[in-house]
Amino acid sequence: MAQQERAVRTRRAVLEAAAAVFAERGYAAATIAEILNRAGVTKGALYFHFDSKAALARGVLQEQMRTEYHLPRELKLQEWVDAGMTLAKRLPQEPVLLAGVRLSADLQGHDVLGSAWPAWARLTSCVLTEAKARGEVLPHVVPEETAQVFLGAWIGVQFVSQAVAGWADLDERMSALYGHLLPAIAAPAVLVRLDTAPDRGARVIAEVHEKSADLAGVPG
Repeated sequence: MAQQERAVRTRRAVLEAAAAVFAERGYAAATIAEILNRAGVTKGALYFHFDSKAALARGVLQEQMRTEYHLPRELKLQEWVDAGMTLAKRLPQEPVLLAGVRLSADLQGHDVLGSAWPAWARLTSCVLTEAKARGEVLPHVVPEETAQVFLGAWIGVQFVSQAVAGWADLDERMSALYGHLLPAIAAPAVLVRLDTAPDRGARVIAEVHEKSADLAGVPG
C-alpha cells in the first residue's frame, strides 16, 4: 500500500511539474530536464508513468475533466453554470488548468496531443440534453449546437481575460457570458432561479471543501 501511495504521489508531482512548464513555455519549448527538475524525481520514475513528453502533455489534458468540484443540484442548468464558474475560479490558480488552455490552443501539436476542448463540448451537450428532457431548456434549443457556441465563447473569454487583465477578471467575464447566453436557452421559470453571480465559483468550491471536511470528520 505504501508503495502504491508513493507511485500516486510521484505521478501527481510529475503531472503538476509538467503542467507548470507547459503553461509557462508551451509544448515545443518544454524539456524533460526542466520537468524533472521541477518534480524532483528521477528520470526512471518519470518514464515509469509517462514514456514521452507527448504522453505527459496528454496526461495533463486528461486532468482537465476531473469532477471533484461537481455537486448535484435540483436544476441541471445550475450544475452547468457551477461547472463553468468553478473552472473560471480555479483556472488562474492551477497550473494544470493553465497548461490545458495552452496545450489545447497549440494547433501545431494538435495531431499529437489532442485537445481538451472536445471533451468540454461533449460535457456541455450531455448536461443540456438532460436539462432539456427535464423542461429546463427551451424546445427549440439543439444541445450539440449550443455546446459548440458556448465552447467558442468560453475560449474567447479565457484569452481576452488573460490578455487584458492577467486572468483577474475571469469570474466577471464568465458570469457575463452566462448572463447573455442563458436567456436564449433557459425556460423563463428556470432562468430566474439560476445563480450566475461572479462569486458563484468561489462559493461552490467552499461548499465542496466544507462537505469534504465533514466527511473526513475535520472540525469546522
